[in-house]
Amino acid sequence: MKLAIPDKVSNSYFPAIAAIELGYFKEEGLDVELELIFPPNKSYEAMRDGTVDLVAASAHAGLGAFPNWEGLKLICAQAQGMYWFLVMHTDLGVKRGEIEAVKGRSIGAAPWVELGLRRLLKEVGLDPVRDDIRIAPVPKGPSTGPNFGLSAAQGLADKRVDGFWANGMAAEVAVRHGFGTVVLDLRRGEGPKGAFDYTFASVAASDKVLAANPGLAGAVTRAIKKTHAALKADLTLATKIGRALFPPAEAELIADLIQRDLPYFDTTISRETVAGLNGFARDMGLLTKDVSYEQVVAA
Repeated sequence: MKLAIPDKVSNSYFPAIAAIELGYFKEEGLDVELELIFPPNKSYEAMRDGTVDLVAASAHAGLGAFPNWEGLKLICAQAQGMYWFLVMHTDLGVKRGEIEAVKGRSIGAAPWVELGLRRLLKEVGLDPVRDDIRIAPVPKGPSTGPNFGLSAAQGLADKRVDGFWANGMAAEVAVRHGFGTVVLDLRRGEGPKGAFDYTFASVAASDKVLAANPGLAGAVTRAIKKTHAALKADLTLATKIGRALFPPAEAELIADLIQRDLPYFDTTISRETVAGLNGFARDMGLLTKDVSYEQVVAA
């Protein structure tokens, strides 16, 4: 089976990557191969078109290929909560929590990832048009390849953007190298109330794939659970995987990032989580009708 992720050198989808590398998918009878397809909606489009079997990405982006969740099921969470950071260049002197500092600034954000930023700006009374907040992708640099987080960090270092809305790896690189300041960390309680449940990192499959593979949802969930448990028991596993798959500098950062994420490692997709996800999707025009929990989450 092929599993697509939209960003590889990152902590965002690391549980799915680690489940392959540590052999837990194989232990559950699944021969899973990783494929990098950016941005998130393109991963889901590949699944819709039958070129990949599973997608490990942001849950809400599935609506880009499966309108109103028709034909798609979320199997499990890789971790709980929206996992992107708002980071601004240190030269701007922005302090933690100063969301209004984005006024008149350019913010790098990947397609579909940027919807989380747009929603939280609306929540705090900011308007990208009125307040001249220019949200757009950061051009990929030759040294960062297709990994958006690294591209965002490099774009900030080069001052091609004033800030970015991206993953924990991008934030860590920017902070450690002294050119970035974290302004918002939504997963850890900063920002508007309810933003935590806008979206989350999930593993999903099409109804067609699930029907053709009875027991797939359970096998995937067990593999991710085992991965969570293994990383909680031994963080050096994260470094070993990073050294095998990441550039050297980022490989040495991944264990610290995973350690911070451990409290959010839970495969559960609760009814409250789906209510928050669907509320966000409706507000952003991604969902046009009421959809039940059972229509979104695999049994």
